[in-house]
Amino acid sequence: MTITKQQIVQWLELSAEIFKNEQDFLTDLDREIGDADHGLNMNRGFKKVKEKLPSVADKDIGTILKTTGMTLLSSIGGASGPLYGTFFIRSAASVMAKEELNLAELTKMLQDGVDGIVQRGKAEVGDKTMVDTWNGILASLNTNQDITLYDALDGAVTDAEKAMKGTIPLQARKGRASYLGERSIGHQDPGATSTYLLFSALRSASAQ
Repeated sequence: MTITKQQIVQWLELSAEIFKNEQDFLTDLDREIGDADHGLNMNRGFKKVKEKLPSVADKDIGTILKTTGMTLLSSIGGASGPLYGTFFIRSAASVMAKEELNLAELTKMLQDGVDGIVQRGKAEVGDKTMVDTWNGILASLNTNQDITLYDALDGAVTDAEKAMKGTIPLQARKGRASYLGERSIGHQDPGATSTYLLFSALRSASAQ
């Protein structure tokens, strides 16, 4: 079983729809420990991505992802733009010229993207950021390389949710939330949440 470039496009289109619907939820989370703009930024960025997709939908997966990253870099403010932009640009590197991906190739693609996030944001697991959710996703995928792609993604969504909720008791050590010190404890991280939503959309697209 593979994921096709058409499903990659569907993933990004679905992500745009999800971030539109969840804008207020993400903003509410960000109001507690950030600038109250994460929902607005994610909606704006992926709306631009959706507008751009028709011009690259017939290209290879790497080109689609690189275009997505460049679009997010230029249209999202705050920390989210550079981090998610870097994620997609770095993800594109290993999948240039590819029309479909098996589970191992998809996992490497995501790992490359997360390596970019870590390099750019300097966050580690436990810092109460999107890296916590990504770590849960990659740990799950690497453990389940011998099952179908959809089942692996499905299991990783469950682990992503656990990792996302696992940010609630943490004290933030990166970004605006870190300024709050212990007052950041008890709040779910907005970036960890948008990563969960983004990955859930990938799982949904892989089933279509």
